[in-house]
Amino acid sequence: MDRALYIAMTGAKNNMMAQGIRANNMANLNTAGFKADFEQSRSMGVYYGDGQPTRAYALTETPGADFESGPMMTTGNPMDVAIQGEGFIAVQAPDGSEAYTRAGNLAVDATGTLRTANGLPVIGNAGPIALPPLDKMEVGADGTISVIALGQTAETMVETNRIKLVRPDIKNLEKGPDGLFRQRDGLDAAVDGTVRVASGVLEGSNVNAMSEFTQILTLSRQFDMQLKLMKTAEENANASAQLLQIS
Repeated sequence: MDRALYIAMTGAKNNMMAQGIRANNMANLNTAGFKADFEQSRSMGVYYGDGQPTRAYALTETPGADFESGPMMTTGNPMDVAIQGEGFIAVQAPDGSEAYTRAGNLAVDATGTLRTANGLPVIGNAGPIALPPLDKMEVGADGTISVIALGQTAETMVETNRIKLVRPDIKNLEKGPDGLFRQRDGLDAAVDGTVRVASGVLEGSNVNAMSEFTQILTLSRQFDMQLKLMKTAEENANASAQLLQIS
């Protein structure tokens, strides 16, 4: 069978993968702190023994995420925080490892654990932050958490913990399937005292809906082109088979 069929097949397959990346970006258009994923395609030569490659197959990659800040939205909720400039909030991933996010829509669960909106514990001075029963909580610009205990007055507000704020090198960060960032070397990032947060504010997704929609349409047209090429390769193979039968 003509190898062009396989070449077109890899193109169509990787167009679909690229569309999946773009569709995921669109699905997270309203996700707080979400960073859009990039995708790129390139040709990959296929070698058969010694010599030059006789075919070039398509390959789609996810080279990284867009670390540009999203729009800042004032909510007035003291449990909402947004990183100002560079930096991340440290959280505990489901596997117990440390990971990083820009999503600052926080909440306190029934056990007093401070968590992100998707249930991940926020890391403080000595692991996940646990708070006493409280009437009010405030987060300072440096991540310091001050609370008024349940039944107490404003004069009794005390500092109880501090959110771990980090500024790792983005070149050393990779984004996992769970949407969290981790350092490629597997180490935990150190606390950075220069990172600042704003209380009562949320950072929105940095996905550009118009750009993503345009890219999805472009990839869809490319996918159709690959299918037409596959059909042409099939027709050529059938025509060749008929010629051989005649001869």
